[in-house]
Amino acid sequence: MHGQSYARKLLFGKKYAFFLRYIVLLLLLLSRTRELHCPKGQLAAPQSQQVTAHHETTLSTSRILTQGKGMPSAVLKFLTQRNLLTISTRTMNTQFPACFVEMPDNTEHRRAPFYLAAEEYLAQHFPTDNYLFSWQLGPTVVMGRNQIAHQEVDLDFCQAEGIDVVRRKSGGGAIFADGNNIMWSLVTGDGAVEPLFQDYAHTVAKALCSLGPKVEVSGRNDIILQGGGKICGNAFYHLPNRNIVHGTMLYDTNPRLMQGALHPDISKLQTKGVKSVRSRVALLKDFLPFGVNELRQRLRPLLCNRSISLTAYDVAAIEELEKAYYEPNYLYGQASASDICREQRIEGCGHLALHFKLRGTLIEDVTLAGDFFELAPAEVAFKAAFVAQPFTPQSLAAAIQLHHPEQTIRNLTEKQLIDLL
Repeated sequence: MHGQSYARKLLFGKKYAFFLRYIVLLLLLLSRTRELHCPKGQLAAPQSQQVTAHHETTLSTSRILTQGKGMPSAVLKFLTQRNLLTISTRTMNTQFPACFVEMPDNTEHRRAPFYLAAEEYLAQHFPTDNYLFSWQLGPTVVMGRNQIAHQEVDLDFCQAEGIDVVRRKSGGGAIFADGNNIMWSLVTGDGAVEPLFQDYAHTVAKALCSLGPKVEVSGRNDIILQGGGKICGNAFYHLPNRNIVHGTMLYDTNPRLMQGALHPDISKLQTKGVKSVRSRVALLKDFLPFGVNELRQRLRPLLCNRSISLTAYDVAAIEELEKAYYEPNYLYGQASASDICREQRIEGCGHLALHFKLRGTLIEDVTLAGDFFELAPAEVAFKAAFVAQPFTPQSLAAAIQLHHPEQTIRNLTEKQLIDLL
């Protein structure tokens, strides 16, 4: 009996010691996470600010170990997989203040696809939080996901002037950017896109107002100066369990290059009451007493209250994702050839063109083009609704009412789609 009692005590003692070590590891790791998220001398954000503060639980496994300050990677992985490190007090009404993503010095002024790939990398590999970073480019045209290159861009002019031409994965129209334009990228968790889009635009507008310029959110994706003139255009797209919003901020520009690079949609300009791309925009330099680099620096603390740094390993992984953006089929392969095309600019939705390929009277394929924003993969939904259906008004209307492909495009209604077709 005495031996059995001693054995039970010994076994209990080992279990207790293991449990105690587990708790100590957890407390130390939580402390380390707090240190990583808070600037030196600043306490962690109080719960009243509703901040998610659990970054680094996956990505920093290797980074902490390289610094010689962390826990064993197996323990970190075990805790992360079981969501034991999630300190989530964020409400759904705002994504700010966000976590700023610091990039190594050798990533400044890269080509646009590097930063677009960085958004994807954050979304795919970082734990759920709200990540924000800024970037600047050489002269570049960035087309929207569904735009046709030669219809939107003067490719010969861009080649002659050394202007880069790339495509992003979000919807919306083509933009011209250069070193006097600040680009912003926000990567968040899953959730409704519309309130996220509005939250981002209103938060950026408020930050700009605090620095002097009087701006407001207008239209479907713009920030404008009060009294007219667009200074920020924003776009978004959705990945599994993540949302990505990115936008431009126009401090200054070269009007000759902007005007020469872009083929404006005349109907879009007419709805805005302007005659050219240049006359539609305004410049922040006219309302600020400091330069573009200082503007970029001043906005960071207004939008973020913590930060995380990327490593050389992260940069190498981003560069691998970047390669896909240079594939010719991706960049130039949006085809507009079709038997029948129905297109229109729809207020609040944008330009929408549906290209139908027919086999006799049956729809064999359908492709989409335009500067609309997708809430879900739109072309997949339109193919599912229309392929193999007769191209007649009645069958098209019936397919829309049955499958509702319009729900994949922001601000497109069933009636508008039926009227278009």
